Amino acid sequence: MKRILIAGTAVLALLFTMNSCKDETGSVDTASIEDYSPFVVGKYITYRLDSLVSVNFGSALQTRSYEVKYAVDAAITDANNRPSYRIIRYIKKNASTWQADASFLATPTANGLEFVENNLRYIKLRLPIRNGYSWSGNTHIDTYSITSEVKYLADWDYMYDSVGVATTVGTYNLEDVIKVDQRDEIIGNPADPAFYSEINYGVEKYARGIGLVYRKFLHTEYQPPTGSGGGNFAEGTYGVTLTMIDHN
Repeated sequence: MKRILIAGTAVLALLFTMNSCKDETGSVDTASIEDYSPFVVGKYITYRLDSLVSVNFGSALQTRSYEVKYAVDAAITDANNRPSYRIIRYIKKNASTWQADASFLATPTANGLEFVENNLRYIKLRLPIRNGYSWSGNTHIDTYSITSEVKYLADWDYMYDSVGVATTVGTYNLEDVIKVDQRDEIIGNPADPAFYSEINYGVEKYARGIGLVYRKFLHTEYQPPTGSGGGNFAEGTYGVTLTMIDHN
């Protein structure tokens, strides 16, 4: 759901089905969370990862590309004793061998899918899977306390932008994909380095029978020059783009 705090028109550019009937409004009548996020131990999806980071003490942004594989490692329970899945991420740099570098927790619930990343719990999907349906995807995340380092995640309204549509992701032509718009926010004018600006953007796509096939996340916070110094991007500025290149 798009929200622009200060006028502007430009937008800088889960892992892991049952046949169902679709009506003209775009709803998928019998779709379940499992249809678009089928967790099975041993399942994996490999992505091209484009990671945007600040360099030179925040004076510039740079994109670094890798291959990453998200693999369902084990069926476990979470802290609330709910059935969950441990996801291990493997990374390959410069044609090297795969190395495990992170772990995540996926918890399918009666009406949604929770995903824990860096100790932050997101509600990635929610029933009903229907065009225009929205929910507070970051409601479990502390975004308001004085010590919160992720205040920019406050009040994100996730929304199904399209349901059950054909989509091309990388080299894959996928017949049934849902798109989740998470945020599209611009504060200030990012094209003017003389003033403060901020961008918060998030979108994910899930394919039936596969899972997460595309993700784009961007958070930038730019501080303008002070005195004789130049402007810089604040600590915590980063972006992630995942594009599926393989799966089993």
